[in-house]
Amino acid sequence: MGEMIELKSGDGAAIGAWLAAPAAAPRGAVVVVQEIFGVNHHIRSVADRFAAAGYLAIAPAMFDRVEKGVELGYDAPGMARGMEIVAKVDREAALSDIAAAVQRVASAGKVGVVGFCWGGTMAWLAAARTPGIAAAVGYYGGGIVGLKALRPRVPTMLHFGEHDAHIPLAGVREVEAAHPGTPVHIYPAGHGFHCDERASYHAPSAALAWSRTLDFFAVHLA
Repeated sequence: MGEMIELKSGDGAAIGAWLAAPAAAPRGAVVVVQEIFGVNHHIRSVADRFAAAGYLAIAPAMFDRVEKGVELGYDAPGMARGMEIVAKVDREAALSDIAAAVQRVASAGKVGVVGFCWGGTMAWLAAARTPGIAAAVGYYGGGIVGLKALRPRVPTMLHFGEHDAHIPLAGVREVEAAHPGTPVHIYPAGHGFHCDERASYHAPSAALAWSRTLDFFAVHLA
């Protein structure tokens, strides 16, 4: 359904991006922000699912600034390599890449941003700082707790796992308390529960979070 394209960021950097188009006229657009594992099969499949739901979807390869074409697995070596690469990614450059992706698909209508893991944190940042976004959704973004003082400028929804070993539930509650107008959903699952390619996948939580995400975008990207 999708294809890799080249995306030019605002600072002139060229990165890859997975672009997935719907079968009919798009109802809006969604920028999918990767985990620390790159724009791998799972992230491409998420973009394809948004395209199947009627959105023009794009997943910028935000590791390309460090290393081109990164696609990692969900094993210990993949985790270690992903952590090594993400530590080298400049946050401002990453936001620039999200902004470039937003601009690339803006012709489809209102644009939403959704991110997973590291991408969930970036989606939270984008909701506060990136122009051209109409809504944002973050899945288990560990950095959100430390950035709870940020104020999203657009409607934002967050998903967390109750048993996430990387994100203390107390921290999630702090985010929830600091943002009473932001839906914060907590599921009986661990980190990465949305990804059906990792051991922490929790099908009931993934299905419920996905339906909530689609409903949220249906309202705010209409």
